[in-house]
Amino acid sequence: MTDQPEAERRDDGGDRRDDGYGAALDRAVLHAREWLDGVRERAVPPRATIEEMLDRLGRELPEHGEPAAAVIDHLAVAAEPGLIAIGSPRFYGWVIGGTQPAALAADWLVSSWDQNTGLRTITPAAAAAEELAGAWLVDLLGLPHGSEVGFTTGATMAQFTCMAAARDEVLARVGWDVEEDGLAGAPRIRYLAGEERHGTVDLAARYLGLGAPIVVPSDAEGRIRVDALRAALAAGDGPAIVLLQAGNIHSGAFDDFRGAIAAAHEAGAWVHVDGAFGLWAAASPSLRHLADGMADADSWSTDAHKTLNVPYDSGLAIVRDGRAMHRALSMHASYLQATEVGADPHERVPELSRRARGVPVWAVLRALGRSGVAELVDGLAAAASGLADGVGRLPGVEVLNEVVFTQVCIALADDAATEALSERLWADGEVLAMTSRWHDRAVVRFSVSNWRTDAAEVRRTVDAVARALAAGEHG
Repeated sequence: MTDQPEAERRDDGGDRRDDGYGAALDRAVLHAREWLDGVRERAVPPRATIEEMLDRLGRELPEHGEPAAAVIDHLAVAAEPGLIAIGSPRFYGWVIGGTQPAALAADWLVSSWDQNTGLRTITPAAAAAEELAGAWLVDLLGLPHGSEVGFTTGATMAQFTCMAAARDEVLARVGWDVEEDGLAGAPRIRYLAGEERHGTVDLAARYLGLGAPIVVPSDAEGRIRVDALRAALAAGDGPAIVLLQAGNIHSGAFDDFRGAIAAAHEAGAWVHVDGAFGLWAAASPSLRHLADGMADADSWSTDAHKTLNVPYDSGLAIVRDGRAMHRALSMHASYLQATEVGADPHERVPELSRRARGVPVWAVLRALGRSGVAELVDGLAAAASGLADGVGRLPGVEVLNEVVFTQVCIALADDAATEALSERLWADGEVLAMTSRWHDRAVVRFSVSNWRTDAAEVRRTVDAVARALAAGEHG
């Protein structure tokens, strides 16, 4: 046996059977490099409609197949005008992020290895990479030692995973066994969340049969009001789950974790923190004050494809008590070779079968190290502050939020002018920032999420906004 890569071993003296992989992968590498080399400078919005893309890709299923390499060529060429440059350092439309080189390359290996990462003893390499990545994340974010991490498709399923553990645990505390008896007839769980929560937490709660939340008022920056939370908890009794937020989608604000978690735990509630992009502030010595007290919660969810910049899909569900996670999510069968040590990967996520999506997380953490992750997070926050300062000096522009992390919301004199600014940015193509509504006003929201958004890209962004404003004045 040898650790020498298969591609470098030619001891049989002859050509190897290709099975079609070589030519197809060669073409994929070529097209991928062309895309990556050009994504920084290309216009951000797509240039084709869905109907045009259906025509370009080919609406009819061919009667006879084509060589794999030809299919890849056709796909790359046909799809190009219909692709949005999400990887552009001037893409601010949603909190999505780009892709770090180590994470992208690791993701290619994940697809090549094609490991079904459900069982610890059957896929030890993938399971080990995920266990290491999970432990590194818990340490990096200052969360309780021993918390367990599940690698899900995205934030919604990460929230679902954590809240499934929460649901079963708070019902178990009052003597109800969800696994045995289901939800029919169970004590009603009070699910409390701030009025500026992200909509995906309501979706996760709906999947779990929790219904609509008890809505707790928020302050002007979207932080849950601790006094109102205490009052809402005191107004009822029974099992409860409280949802808090690290990073408001409009302001980037963080809840008062110390006060809110204390109030929730005094009432016997489970506390879950939705930190889709903001959880990563805890990895930065200069920003972790924003997350003060957050480690006292019971579960946390985030997206590695946002702030950490790994490829889709890469949600992270983190639960302090792994046993609650396993009870809610695990299944066992005689044909599955369950581990005798710890827990299998499938006991931390909703799926039994899935790709090894934690491997790119391991790769980017290894590539960046503790200091590199802090620099990444600091860089995103610095870019947001620079962007707010720059656009805030432009005539007629009002920055509406206190810029504490990576979100910037601006508005013009009225909603029509604000929406027109976003439309002109889309038409110009150099910058993409989408409209939203906040405090009953139309806003243009800039979500700084790409690792390549540096000071030079911020200057280009401010210049593009200035051009769009001038075009509106002369249009």
